[in-house]
Amino acid sequence: IALMQADAVRMIGIRKKAGEPLGVTFRVEKEELVIARILHGGMIDRQGLLHVGDIIKEVNGRDVGNNPTELQEMLKDCSGGITLKILPSYRDAPAPPQVYVQPHFDYDPANDHLIPCREAGIGFKRGDLLQIVNREDPNWWQACHVVGGATGLIPSQFLEEKRKAFVPRDFDGSGILCGTITGKKKKKIMYLTARNAEFDRHELQIYEEVAKMPPFQRKTLVLIGAQGVGRRSLKNRLVVLNPTHFGTTIPFTSRRPRDDELDGNSYQFVTRTEMEADVKAGRYLEHGEYDGNLYGTKMDSIHEVVDTRRTCILDVNPQALKVLKTAEFMPYVVFIAAPEYETLKAMHKATVDAGITTKQLTDVDLRKTVDESARIQRTYNHYFDLAITNDNLDRAFETLQAAVDKLCSEPQWVPVNWVY
Repeated sequence: IALMQADAVRMIGIRKKAGEPLGVTFRVEKEELVIARILHGGMIDRQGLLHVGDIIKEVNGRDVGNNPTELQEMLKDCSGGITLKILPSYRDAPAPPQVYVQPHFDYDPANDHLIPCREAGIGFKRGDLLQIVNREDPNWWQACHVVGGATGLIPSQFLEEKRKAFVPRDFDGSGILCGTITGKKKKKIMYLTARNAEFDRHELQIYEEVAKMPPFQRKTLVLIGAQGVGRRSLKNRLVVLNPTHFGTTIPFTSRRPRDDELDGNSYQFVTRTEMEADVKAGRYLEHGEYDGNLYGTKMDSIHEVVDTRRTCILDVNPQALKVLKTAEFMPYVVFIAAPEYETLKAMHKATVDAGITTKQLTDVDLRKTVDESARIQRTYNHYFDLAITNDNLDRAFETLQAAVDKLCSEPQWVPVNWVY
């Protein structure tokens, strides 16, 4: 039944302190001032008397007209009891969804020229836990930190994808207001990547939806890093110290065994024809060729370790993460970062002097390790659960072991598709 406008008018009483933000934004719609957004957890939301779509007619008996700036100033200066005359929207408020995400980028609303109200934005760091409380606006979600704090605006997946995929944003700021409006033109920023970086435009990592799980043992522990940062040493130490909890795969190779080599000890030996057929059939996580021979890690060999209720430790090429980051392998991914060049040089000298290695690395080799480490971190950091700088092997091992132990004693946030 259509209501006459006179019948629909309601008087609403709210209370506020001087200068206290209402947590509401307005837009002009058909020459009327309409509530565009109510921030979850803000004063208006807590009182529950106003709704998105309500038309504001008067504040304390004064006609508000259709100027959002004047209305904001009028409301900001008010204190104590405020009487609003409104035309209700009669929309049913949807139940707040339980959606949690981890962002894969840092965000500061103070530096965002597109946000309709910088004061209403909340900042976050990569890896923070956020609860999304409202996704109705295509460009601006309402969210809060899981660990506590007020609700505010963050860029939506759609908006951030457009920014990161170099698409200019056709936003002029008209019709949305909160506090002040600036008339400055938005600066177009190009995000460029180095030519050799593996940048997949179809897999832009913005937000990853996550779910809370009780403590559990991960199927795989994946150590990622540049060659020479100590991944193999860390892997071997974990397996030797706790062989009932950790295991690792034995690589396959097409080369002929040497006289002192046993099949299944350091390598599993197969013919080149057999190995090529398995590679073609997708049975290898990764493979490569060295000195005319094929080497690789078989998928089944990972499952064989997991089936013995041990965590399988892998030190693989970072490109394998696309395959591993699934419910099938449930990885805990640790990036072992190279230390600064001088520290790496001193560590290498110490291992040579102690007779641990006879392989002499040049300054060029060491600088290459540092550069490669930085490149891997830039390209794949959205996959990492933890980053450890290996400037001391004992210390790095203790940090790694403590992190893995914690997985079995504390709740974990994991990708939602591992759970549902």
